Amino acid sequence: MTPGTPPARAPRRRALTVLAASAAAMLGLSGCTLFSPGQADRPVSGVETADPAAIGEVPGDLTGFYTQEVRWEECEGSFSCATIEVPLDYSDPGRGSIDIAAIRSDATGEEQGTILVNPGGPGGSGVNIVKESLDYVTSERLREDYDILGFDPRGVNRSSAVKCYTDAEQDEARQEAYPVDASEDELLALMTADAQEYADVCAERTGELLGFVDTESAARDMDILRAVVSDEKLNYLGFSYGTQLGAAYADLFPGRVGRLVLDGAIDPSLSSEDITLGQAGGFERAVRAYVAACQQGSECPYTGTVDDGVRQIQDLFAAVEREPTTAADGRLVPVSTFVQGFILPLYDNGNWPTLTDAVRAALAGDPTSMLFLADLSAERQPDGRYVGNATAAFLAVNCLDYPMTSDPAQMRADEEELVGASPTFGRFLAYGGITCAPWKYPSTGEPAPRQAAGAAPIVVIGTTGDPATPYEWSTALAGQLESGVHVTWEGEGHTAYGRSDDCILDLVDSYFIDGTVPADGTRC
Repeated sequence: MTPGTPPARAPRRRALTVLAASAAAMLGLSGCTLFSPGQADRPVSGVETADPAAIGEVPGDLTGFYTQEVRWEECEGSFSCATIEVPLDYSDPGRGSIDIAAIRSDATGEEQGTILVNPGGPGGSGVNIVKESLDYVTSERLREDYDILGFDPRGVNRSSAVKCYTDAEQDEARQEAYPVDASEDELLALMTADAQEYADVCAERTGELLGFVDTESAARDMDILRAVVSDEKLNYLGFSYGTQLGAAYADLFPGRVGRLVLDGAIDPSLSSEDITLGQAGGFERAVRAYVAACQQGSECPYTGTVDDGVRQIQDLFAAVEREPTTAADGRLVPVSTFVQGFILPLYDNGNWPTLTDAVRAALAGDPTSMLFLADLSAERQPDGRYVGNATAAFLAVNCLDYPMTSDPAQMRADEEELVGASPTFGRFLAYGGITCAPWKYPSTGEPAPRQAAGAAPIVVIGTTGDPATPYEWSTALAGQLESGVHVTWEGEGHTAYGRSDDCILDLVDSYFIDGTVPADGTRC
């Protein structure tokens, strides 16, 4: 998650839009295989109505949403899919409804409830992560005991979605670079004009939904999802931005918290600028760890010390910025797209060899492999289709969730701080506030701690080498939550469950299945 990412029409300093748990990226880079869950006794098609005992107390004007009939239909083989109606505006439920797309994998054994999953973003598709990568994000043991429910949050993909650029317009935007010799004022003017264009397109093509895709509204949607599957309490597995969504839910509905795992945590008390600064430092640490690991092999393209190798990467970025090259399919690869491709494999140290191969090819003048990585991040298929709306949803949610500064002097000062934290990536993360300044709908969120007073124990997992959600954010969130339990995985990459070791796997599974709460401060 990178709040403040500028529009898809990429300036030279464009921030990096990278989905923390993109299903496409996981499949393309982690060697995952598609999983087809076994059938439970429940039919995959049929109409279901919430058990009145599960609904709990709700305001009268929301009763119709909580008691709606939901038609589940067979989809993607043995999955069940449904569309759930939720209010557009929770402050005025009579204003109209929007659709939330959901997919369910039924428990293969004796089902004890449902686990709702969110892969991150904002903009990540929970439908895709269940449909395509279920065996990556959940264990066989978990799938035996629980129905796994994925959903696309409001504004995302198959749900009522934010609409901005067409596929062709996105391709055009991702090939654009600003002149290297442009002055600071000229760059600022160009970036501001592009941000205005993008904001206008999003507002025109999305309509009033654009003002209601904030995280708090999405968390309220999760309670309706809980009710329609007849769970009295919410069991939830959230990764990256999904931890922000889960913490918001716990704060709104502490009495309905069942078993929540928040993996790769975001500190909800941080401003957009503080989050970007933290990520700058996180990715700088990650690139150093990557270079150090590479240099232990015999065919590493980075020579000398770790410092030397990192400087060679910085030199490569500068060369691409001066003279962008063309990939095998004829698309130009400007530095913003090149860096987007470079940063994606840093999310998982298992993908570092893939990054090294792409760098080696780029040094030889061929950016095709790096563009492939950038395409994975952007959810672009080889035929030119973008299979989701991750970039648009990402921006729309963040522009509502975070007040951001667009004052030029402050943004320049922030850039200096970012470059200090990350000489490699800092300048590409700067000037994010320009994006949301022309947004039609002003921000409604405000950074604040989440306490969830009275909630059942909530497990918060932090990875010591996490570049996207630095480890200290997990300690902060666990400390804010009244019932927070902090667990550490000592490893590299983003998030832990599903990609770490048996220690984390067994700990999370035992918590969900047996209710065994790990000791606060557990390290794996």
